[in-house]
Amino acid sequence: TVCMMLLRSTRGCSHAGHAPQAPATVSSHSIVRMPLAPCRHEEQQQRPVLTRMGRRSDKIAGRKGKSDMAKTKTYGKYGKLIQMAARAGADPISNLKLADLMILAKELGVPKEIVDRNIKKAGDKASADFQDVQYEAYGPGGTGFIIECFTDNVNRSAGDVKAAITKSGCKNAEPGSVMFTFQRAGQILVTNTTEDAVFEAAMEAGADDVVGVHPEEEGQPSTSYKVFTSVEEFINAKKKLISLGFKVDQEATGLVYKPNAAVEVDDEAFAKCEALLDKLLAVDDVDGVYSNCDGLEI
Repeated sequence: TVCMMLLRSTRGCSHAGHAPQAPATVSSHSIVRMPLAPCRHEEQQQRPVLTRMGRRSDKIAGRKGKSDMAKTKTYGKYGKLIQMAARAGADPISNLKLADLMILAKELGVPKEIVDRNIKKAGDKASADFQDVQYEAYGPGGTGFIIECFTDNVNRSAGDVKAAITKSGCKNAEPGSVMFTFQRAGQILVTNTTEDAVFEAAMEAGADDVVGVHPEEEGQPSTSYKVFTSVEEFINAKKKLISLGFKVDQEATGLVYKPNAAVEVDDEAFAKCEALLDKLLAVDDVDGVYSNCDGLEI
């Protein structure tokens, strides 16, 4: 598994805590391949440990559970967005914003009953407006978490998120105290492809960073890659990759908080980070969670 980073001639780049490794002369659109640190299960495989029957099925079940949770969050978020847009009119013919959201929701597989229910809710004049809010938390081992909510009740979401953090043995952070260790970026997840193909396409699309997603089957090459861009280049890069024939996972594509460097922790701290992530995702108002904990699958 490798990480490909687009280096510009005016500055060097680092990934996951490694020092910049730029050659003496770098063109304005060249990519240097840098090895990723082995994922946590690869490190464990190298050690002579006893494994119990069912570990592989447990991992697959865990990934499926997170995938199902991600779908639920996506459905909920688009339901809220559709409800907000429909307040300007429930007819998509005259309400272009609603029409665009309905098309995207259909592409993402959002059930029709969720779309219809939220369009109907838009007619309730007593309902409050939704707003974006972010919360920050200190995790174990020097890790940090950013939590995104799209809520119609800030007091409720603040209480639920902060309770999840404290119950996980972690600490709520003041605004900005964790945020500065992340950067806003565009993320495009391409699937069913190869390293060489996405490597060349990323350069052509103007990407800043490409990271291979660890495969479900241990020892197998990656077939999915996260292509990171600047916020300004996100839309154009996404269109370019689609035009080049790449399959884009829309659910995992959008603007994200990308950590400036990954933080490696021991097994005990990693387990606590996983527990915090699970508790945060269980909060209804939470739409996204970002962390710099190395190896944490989000």
